[in-house]
Amino acid sequence: MKVHLKKYRQLKGMSQEQLATATDVSRQSIYAIETGKFTPTMLLGLKLAKVLEVSVYDLFELEESD
Repeated sequence: MKVHLKKYRQLKGMSQEQLATATDVSRQSIYAIETGKFTPTMLLGLKLAKVLEVSVYDLFELEESD
């Protein structure tokens, strides 16, 4: 899965800490998602999309190997 979270977070002008606070998770969780070390739950994915005002499909893209 390709993760575009960092791109949209930066376009929104938010730090990892600000996004973490807005979605009620740790900054380390945001970092882990951005680097592909952690796959968020559906609920967290929806929260991230809502805060960043984008679609879940904008943030996460399935690859052929998924």
